[in-house]
Amino acid sequence: MKYDFDQVIERRDTDSMKWTKYSDDVIPLWVADMDFTSAEPVIRALHERIDHGIFGYTLPTTELRTVIRERLKRLYEWDVCDEEIVFLPGLVTGLNISFHAYAEPGEGVLIQPPVYFHFVRDPVVRGRVLNDPQLVQKGDTYEIGFEAFEASITDRTRLFLLCNPHNPVGRVFTAKELQKLAEICLRHNLIICSDDIHCDLLYPGYHHVPIATLDPEVANQTVTLMAPSKTYNLAGLGCGFAIIKNPRVRNVWESFSRSLIPWVNIMGHVAALAAFKGGQEWLDQVLLYLKANRDYLGQYVESYLPGIRMTRMEATYLAWLDCRNSGIPGNPFEFFLNEAKVALNDGREFGKGGQGFVRLNFACPRKTLAEALDRMRNALRRL
Repeated sequence: MKYDFDQVIERRDTDSMKWTKYSDDVIPLWVADMDFTSAEPVIRALHERIDHGIFGYTLPTTELRTVIRERLKRLYEWDVCDEEIVFLPGLVTGLNISFHAYAEPGEGVLIQPPVYFHFVRDPVVRGRVLNDPQLVQKGDTYEIGFEAFEASITDRTRLFLLCNPHNPVGRVFTAKELQKLAEICLRHNLIICSDDIHCDLLYPGYHHVPIATLDPEVANQTVTLMAPSKTYNLAGLGCGFAIIKNPRVRNVWESFSRSLIPWVNIMGHVAALAAFKGGQEWLDQVLLYLKANRDYLGQYVESYLPGIRMTRMEATYLAWLDCRNSGIPGNPFEFFLNEAKVALNDGREFGKGGQGFVRLNFACPRKTLAEALDRMRNALRRL
């Protein structure tokens, strides 16, 4: 292995959101941010740009657009033109543009909770109405309740926010499931905004299908959000993009974002290009490490955290833990923070179906993960 993901790197004095939110005695396993150094080609490219010494306004290069197009073609057999790629300073920004562009205040935004908290919170903050049929928990995974999904759509619903791979339940939706979702959305004339940010973080046996690749009619109703940030641990550099095939849909998007949304910063462009061109070796190795951490976590939960159940993970490095039968008094997030000094995500942030759950980020050295789990085990023993 070229990269040493076991190395523990001190981050508390680096302005890290993850490591400064809580006190120094807390192990943070919450926000989706890996504790691993980035790929060497990315670091080298950033050094070269810094050495140039000029940091003026920049535009995404033709080379970056070409690399993205070639990547989409190679991975998904997806033909995309340069003008269909719209760059963003982050995918949360993209989600919020979609609320403004495709739904008026008081109109409906359709989501599938428990889901990433920006899906739950941001439409309401922007004055939109949530239509939020829950995913259905079945055994150690989740399924889509299609009847409830369609029944939740009203004559004022305008937009469906899809999270695939799903955060936090870890599903990689199949082409058959996506086709059913798309058929319902087309029948009700909904725009689909699909957050595919975790699409490269898949475990063996799973394959990501962007919903826009199903057929041209679906593509014409879809905005697909992607980024190298989760894949290559570049979130702080703020570079993402939307794929919008339909010129009419794209013009509406750009009319809302123009002059309000900042351009991607120069380092974001540089890092994205370097990651897509030279980061595959790093990605291959980090996926092996994440799989080993996932398996270690699953075995530990089953053996040493009584009453807690881990949802089957098909993708992402964010484990969804069901603590409802653990005997923990009150909120498990608060329990583990106060009694174990481990910071997780509170399941209630993810909307319906999140009560009694926590989300755990295991993209960290095994030593850090093991210490956090031992703390959680000892806290449960004291109950």
